[in-house]
Amino acid sequence: MRLRDSLWIEWTIALRFLLDNRLQSLLIIFGIAVGSAVIVFITALITGLQANVIERTLGTQAHIRILPLDEVNRVVPLPAGSVGLLLESPRAQRLRSISNWQAVRQVLDQQPQIRAVSPQISGPALARRGVARSSVTLLGIDPERYLKIIALDQELIAGEFRVEAGHVLIGKELASDLGLGIGDKLRLDAGDGREALVDVSGIFELGVRELDARFVYLDLKQAQTLLDLPGGVTVIETRVEQIFQAEQIAQRLARLTGLQAESWMQTNGQLLNALRSQSLTTEMIRIFVGISVAFGIASVLAVSVVQRTREIGILRAMGSPRGQILRVFLLQGGLLGLLGSAAGSAVGWALVQVFNGLGPKLFQIILDPVLIPVAMLLATLTGVLAAAFPARRAARYDPAVAIRYA
Repeated sequence: MRLRDSLWIEWTIALRFLLDNRLQSLLIIFGIAVGSAVIVFITALITGLQANVIERTLGTQAHIRILPLDEVNRVVPLPAGSVGLLLESPRAQRLRSISNWQAVRQVLDQQPQIRAVSPQISGPALARRGVARSSVTLLGIDPERYLKIIALDQELIAGEFRVEAGHVLIGKELASDLGLGIGDKLRLDAGDGREALVDVSGIFELGVRELDARFVYLDLKQAQTLLDLPGGVTVIETRVEQIFQAEQIAQRLARLTGLQAESWMQTNGQLLNALRSQSLTTEMIRIFVGISVAFGIASVLAVSVVQRTREIGILRAMGSPRGQILRVFLLQGGLLGLLGSAAGSAVGWALVQVFNGLGPKLFQIILDPVLIPVAMLLATLTGVLAAAFPARRAARYDPAVAIRYA
């Protein structure tokens, strides 16, 4: 018998067996559809939630920060034969510039994994307006480079993005605390008589209260003057192409530059743990739903084998080889998985659209186009594997015994 004819016979028998007991087949297809819908929707939801959390978190910070090495105490060597007791306190860290930072910036610009590099100087100061005052952090930036790290111009709620001599950007909370508006004067005091009177050109809202209450963006040169670091920068911020490789890239940059390299994964350990827990939860849901689907298919086909004992015996008596009987039940498992997953994927897609259209609209779920075909493929393979045991049992039937006791 030619292969094409054999396959046609097997498909015909498999479909006949499924259609003869429509209610049983519909119930298992419904169960598979529910499982597939859960997998598609939950996977898309968790992926969308993680993307939103990462975007909001990393939207206000760099992926990797290059910093000067910490200063440490020097231990004076004792003369030979001497014994001494050492009481050492950690050394206070003063505001310091990165040595030869222009060369470091040039090296970072040449790294293929780094998308943007921005030198910056930051330090503490006191913001005053009349009798009101507030402790702030001065951030001296190169506007063109900094916007490639953080899209600060898109976070403005008033004014314009103007960072130059005599003009600064302040956060919404700081503006509220000091009663400031666009065009108002603000005095910045960095201590030791270093002061500057500046105009507020823009007000931003990063969505983090602490940042909106403390950050003051100003021109790099003016910040260097106020912080008494002429020509220096205290940190070089970068963005990388692959954010989840930031820690490995940071370690390589530390070896390359001889400086500290601090990744977002190091400074946001709790966030990273939360993301990993969400991913683990999603995987567990997939596994348990897959197991339940597999057991459902296996149980239905096991019952089908018992119900079809006589038909199987007749097929074997008519010359059908064991391999053909085996393939009939494997095809049934695959068809159940395919039909159920197709219906479930459609339901999952519809749930995503309902969430995006009628949900709380906290974030948008972007459905990965690969998710639905992969879910259908896995469900089909699960159906075939689940059908393996009942199929082997049916293929081993002796035709005479099957017909006699059916």
